[in-house]
Parts: sequence; C-alpha cells; structure tokens
Amino acid sequence: MAAKSISARMVLWWYWAADYAQVFESLVRDAAMKKLLILGGTVFLGRHVLDAALAAGCEVTLLNRGTHDVQFAQAVEQLRGDRDGDLSALKGRAFDAVVDCSGYTPAQLQRSCDALRDQVAHYVFVSTISVYARFAPGCAYDETADVTTAVDGYGGAKARAEDVIAKAMPGRFATVRPGLIVGPFDPSGRFTYWPSRLNRGGTVLAPGRPDRPVQFIDVRDLAQWCVHLALQRTPGVFHAVGTSGSMAQALQACQSASASIAELVWCDDAALVRAQVAPWTGLPLWIPEADPDFGGMLLGSGQRAVEAGLQTRPWGHTARDTLAWAEEVGAAAHSAAALTPEAEAHILRNCCHT
Repeated sequence: MAAKSISARMVLWWYWAADYAQVFESLVRDAAMKKLLILGGTVFLGRHVLDAALAAGCEVTLLNRGTHDVQFAQAVEQLRGDRDGDLSALKGRAFDAVVDCSGYTPAQLQRSCDALRDQVAHYVFVSTISVYARFAPGCAYDETADVTTAVDGYGGAKARAEDVIAKAMPGRFATVRPGLIVGPFDPSGRFTYWPSRLNRGGTVLAPGRPDRPVQFIDVRDLAQWCVHLALQRTPGVFHAVGTSGSMAQALQACQSASASIAELVWCDDAALVRAQVAPWTGLPLWIPEADPDFGGMLLGSGQRAVEAGLQTRPWGHTARDTLAWAEEVGAAAHSAAALTPEAEAHILRNCCHT
C-alpha cells in the first residue's frame, strides 16, 4: 500500500516541522526512557501515538492483532494479542504507562485491566464525545455533561468501557474524549474531503451558515498530548475537541492549502435537509444546528485539556498536510460516504440560492 511506503519517510517531517520542536523537547524531558505500552498503533491515532512516543525517547511496546502491515520510522517491540481473547503476551510484563487507542467495549477494557492492573502505573484511555446522552442545540457542554446510560452502540459501549477503567484503576487513569480527529492516515476520509474538494476547484457546496461553530483536532496534536498525559501520569476526564472556529474559517484553511481557485456557495440547513444530505457524512463537519440530539455536538469545551497541556496547530497546517498525504495515497484517502461530484452539482443547481 502507498500509505505503508511513506510512513517512515514522512514521519520526521511531520513531527519536526517548524514551530513544534519545543513540544517534543518537553516530551523528551518527560520520557527519560520510560516504558510505554500502546494498545493498537497501526491505523490512525495509534500510529501517531507511536511516532510521538518514539520521538520523545520512550521505550515503546506495541500490542495488537497484527492485521495491518505497517513500517515504522524505527524498530519497535511488537506483541500479538486480541482484546477479545488472548492477552497472554502481556503476562509478566511491566510498563510505566499505557495508551489505549483501540478499546471499544467494556469487555475489552475489562480484559485489558485484568492483564495490566498490577503491571502499569498509569492508563490513558481514548474514548469519545459520543458517550454523552445528548447534544442540545446551541448549548455548550463540558466534561460534567450527562453520559448516556445505553449499553449498546458506539457511544454506549465506550461509556460502559469508561466505567470499567474508572473502577479498575482509580486515580491512575485519564479518559480522553475526542471529537472529530483529522489528519494524515485518516481511514474515514471525513475531513479529507474538504482540502481535496477545495483543491479540485470550481463551485463548492458549503454547508450551513458561514459563522456556524465547528471543532476538530489534528491527530498529531492528540497523539502528542496522550503521550504527555501518560508520562506525566495526569488523571482525569478530558475533552480533546481542538480549537473552535467557524465553518467559513475551516474552509478558508482548506483553501489556503490548495493552489486551485474555488468559489464557495453556501447552502442553509433547511435546503440540505430537503436535499436529503446525510448529516456528518454527506458533508463532513455539517450537522443541522436545530437537530434535537446532535445540534450542539461541536460546542464542547476544551479548556480542561488545554490546562492539562494540550497544544494545537493552526488549521491551515492540518489542511496542508492532510492534502499532501491524500494526494500521495490517492483513492485510499477518500473512503467516506461524502457527496459525489454529481450529487454536489445537483444540489448546487436545484437547492442553493446564489
């Protein structure tokens, strides 16, 4: 795969680009060759956590099922294990901290905690803002918002997994709740749609109102911060929603990464709903603001995370690097069910008012 071939070549450029060396200097001071276990580590967030940990000088061990063949910037210890079955590879092993990028169900977290309870000093669990019961329209929320009581579905399973870690590792865990994670190696293609679409030029369908608030976090910033939480043994529950801005600013950042000329045509929520555009997936980052359950999803407070050391790069840098990666790997970067060019053109002709 093309993504495999560029991993080692591009990682140092991504991680040592201008303005971010000081972040890694801090991580290196934290690391002091600490032993870090990463659960996952070969697809998206996990591979960036691995790169951040290596850049910080950690002694890294990776545990996963081995279903993805990935080449890393340097050699790492790789253990084979299944979160739904055999974790015997962890028997007798001790680590300073673990970053769990691949736990989705309470059963998986219970097995991991049973295997690591007495062998790890601190546990960083990557959860999701989808654990919340509801995102009321126009209402900002923080980490004290009501969590769903559901046991099924993505949000319900993650919420119950959070319960497991809280009970198993009291005072020795951090729960990280990201919103939309974006950047190079994103397998969903969600955010990638925008820098790629602006790069194609022409008339671009822009969703909702220009001043509508949006949030997303660069996967590299999230990865660096997860390593920081692990090495500092910082406990607590934190949003990882990134910087807040407007949809217009997000699209401007994506356009700045492109040499093409594009004209934005804004189409309001009502028109997009009538056109049966799927929220979130049809046009990434778009959710009708009046939606009773999800209208306020992009209004999360990131203050607690900032106070715990999260640093984020400008949106333009994220858009630039995402576009560079997408152009190198081609169609593999665009797996999301976003609008086809034909569907976009139809909506622009029949639903939007220029």
